[in-house]
Amino acid sequence: MVAGKPSPWIVRFASLVPAGGRVLDVAAGGGRHTRFFLGRGHPVTAVDRDTGGLDDLREDAGVEIVACDLEGGAPFPFEKRTFAGVVVTNYLHRPMLPDLVGAVAGNGVLLYETFARGQERFGRPQRPEFLLRPGELLEAVRGELRVAAYEDLVVDDPPRAVQRIAAVREP
Repeated sequence: MVAGKPSPWIVRFASLVPAGGRVLDVAAGGGRHTRFFLGRGHPVTAVDRDTGGLDDLREDAGVEIVACDLEGGAPFPFEKRTFAGVVVTNYLHRPMLPDLVGAVAGNGVLLYETFARGQERFGRPQRPEFLLRPGELLEAVRGELRVAAYEDLVVDDPPRAVQRIAAVREP
């Protein structure tokens, strides 16, 4: 399988993930960030409802693949685990935000980038339940993680409204 390029936001802040620490790739899809972090020497836990895009990685000792419908009502599958990095792109399930923040280990980082209000001008997703409200990622980490970088803006190539954060859990 040929996965797409990793998000420039994720690439920019990947060095915040402690060396060799396990990364959780949420809604991993075809595994573009799973592959990126494996290439940086990190073991990766990739979770998605459909893990078919990760089939070529099943024999890789550094990869744990978890098939789970994160929106299906089951408890967060990593409730008792923490990760050096938690990576989420183009995915929003608000009830899970506290779980994702809680999954960041000491010295670990949350790297999150998804669609924000204003995206409805550019195409899908358009429904408010799939678009972050202004400052929503800041609110999600408040009191838990230190914000290293945050943006809420329209980007080009292709044009889209995004909100993104890189936030670290102090030891």
